[in-house]
Amino acid sequence: MGIIYRGMQFGGYNDPKRTPSHPTKSHVVLAKSGSTVKLIRFGQQGVQGSPDGTGRNEAFKARHAKNIAKGKLSAAYWADKEKW
Repeated sequence: MGIIYRGMQFGGYNDPKRTPSHPTKSHVVLAKSGSTVKLIRFGQQGVQGSPDGTGRNEAFKARHAKNIAKGKLSAAYWADKEKW
């Protein structure tokens, strides 16, 4: 049935969803790592990666490599996984 957290419906933990009505962030995820649960908003509204997977995608991954490596409780990790 899903999880309701802070009034929002989620399909489950670590299952990102779009937030088209949010003014700045394009996605939200209820991230869980071990016993820690965190609501993470990520991604710039209206921005998407290159369809061929090069150029801007590589630049994003290089620029945010340290934050992506932090794992599931990092917005950069979810932006990399979902958008780039």
